[in-house]
Amino acid sequence: MKSERTASAKADWERLSEQERRLFLEAVREMNQAAGPHPRRIPHFPAHLRVEQLEGYPGIYEMTWSFSGPDGRATFELFSESGEVGIRWRRLGDHRVFNNP
Repeated sequence: MKSERTASAKADWERLSEQERRLFLEAVREMNQAAGPHPRRIPHFPAHLRVEQLEGYPGIYEMTWSFSGPDGRATFELFSESGEVGIRWRRLGDHRVFNNP
């Protein structure tokens, strides 16, 4: 699955601890596996990641990559390029990412 990061997501990445980065990357791997090598549709992501549309923000989704120790959340949007679905990561961190998703 194609992947992009906004400037906000890049800055958020720099603030994550090594443990948070590892947990986030594990979740991304699971999402990519669910999508398959060349996704042409919105994949069904693993239920435990709690992927859902962010209320009040059409087209923006949230994902939980850790529930506690540390709390890990991300926001993203889906895009299509050459008929292939991709993810644009918008924010990474804790619940505060929802203040400006």
